[in-house]
Amino acid sequence: MSTFGRLLTAMVTPMSRDGAVDFKRAEELAKHLVAAGSEGLVVAGTTGESPTLSHEEKLRLFQTVVDAVGDRVPVIAGTGSNNTAETIRFSREAARTGVHGLLLVTPYYNKPPQEGLYRHFRAVAEAVDLPCIPYNVPSRTSVNMLPETTVRLARDVPNIVGIKACADVGQLGEILRGAPEGFRVWSGEDANLLPYLTVGAYGIISVASHVVGPQMQEMIRAFLDGDTARAAAWHRRLLPVFKGLFAVTNPILVKAALEMTGFPVGPVRLPLVDATEAQREALRKALAEADVL
Repeated sequence: MSTFGRLLTAMVTPMSRDGAVDFKRAEELAKHLVAAGSEGLVVAGTTGESPTLSHEEKLRLFQTVVDAVGDRVPVIAGTGSNNTAETIRFSREAARTGVHGLLLVTPYYNKPPQEGLYRHFRAVAEAVDLPCIPYNVPSRTSVNMLPETTVRLARDVPNIVGIKACADVGQLGEILRGAPEGFRVWSGEDANLLPYLTVGAYGIISVASHVVGPQMQEMIRAFLDGDTARAAAWHRRLLPVFKGLFAVTNPILVKAALEMTGFPVGPVRLPLVDATEAQREALRKALAEADVL
């Protein structure tokens, strides 16, 4: 599984009421998402509450999801950090669980310059025999990997196969113009999926696909079939969900949405807190507006 699909889900991490990871529910959720159209799963990303998961919990999650669905769709492990040596060590451990690729966030807090970003990602990718996807999310990390750095990595490091990008469409266009053929860009924001596709992006690493996976597949298919009017209609219909899930810090509301749609996955871990009743009511309205409830 060296290639990854267009609709990948950044999977939440189910928790029991006492805050422990619910590995059985994680297995069930992985199967549920694949049945609903996910063509791959990203495990222990930010949506999976990675900052509060121990390395041992992450490794067990990787193994759990690989065992559950790894013969059907690729499983991509979130192993990135702002410590290059630690990222290499942990990525090698993750590879031994049988995952099919790695998602590597841009180093946060220490905010390296562009040369530092290049050397970080190159060092990690060259240390593992797996496809790697850098994740550029300036709103989380306070550092923006510029298009020229992404293109340089795409050209110089064969197993850096794409990027999860949360940048403007102009920056996306620069990446796609300079990157080699076959280098893929996945949107990191659900509301940007259709605009990104129109510029040449491949797909999305999604949060909303937890609850609207089949509908997102319909939108992607419509676009690929050249029916842009139908794709745009799906975009407009799903926009309340795309926006509603991010009214507060992710994954607070997607966990609430899963409960509302009949697949509860438990609470979030501190320092996150569960949705308030007012937030839940606004989310219910967004889901109803999109005909999800």
